[in-house]
Amino acid sequence: MKKCLWILVIGFMLANAGCAPALIGAGAAGAYQVGTDERSVGKMWSDATITSRVKTALVENTGAGAMKIDVDTLERVVTLTGMVSTQQELSRAEEIARKVAGVKSVNNFLQVGSKSIGESMDDTVLGTKIKSRLMGEPDVLSMNIDVDVNKGVVVLSGIVETGKERDTIVRIARGTKGVVKVMDNIRVKKP
Repeated sequence: MKKCLWILVIGFMLANAGCAPALIGAGAAGAYQVGTDERSVGKMWSDATITSRVKTALVENTGAGAMKIDVDTLERVVTLTGMVSTQQELSRAEEIARKVAGVKSVNNFLQVGSKSIGESMDDTVLGTKIKSRLMGEPDVLSMNIDVDVNKGVVVLSGIVETGKERDTIVRIARGTKGVVKVMDNIRVKKP
């Protein structure tokens, strides 16, 4: 069952993204991230494995609704963002994530409600604006920062070297037109 599910998920991703650009882009971004990420390669691999396990568990236990949930893992701390239909779904997603092997804790930033196609597009544009502004900032390693946007609420995740870098990232996000609220999930690297 799991094997069939993964084949469907990978097939869907490749069919919708185009095979070669997806593989080349992922490889280039992955190489950059390995070279700049504050985590060791082993920790990055462990986090990626946890993310995959959580996504699989969500799909197996909640069905297609899980595709609206974004899962990020940083040092075994799972962050859930996205939209769900009910408070019960929100609680269930967190419960499922907590039970996955290797998960230390869960930050649940899921929102209850729905988004129109226009709102989804607005969120995509807003996320792109923030990432573009971060890329233009010389003191920020923008590839290390994940930006998730739902109905104008921005969740920033990642590990940075200094508190000054985190403050710059949060300031940029808050100063971007259209942002309703910023949730700071950025961690400063321990000395």
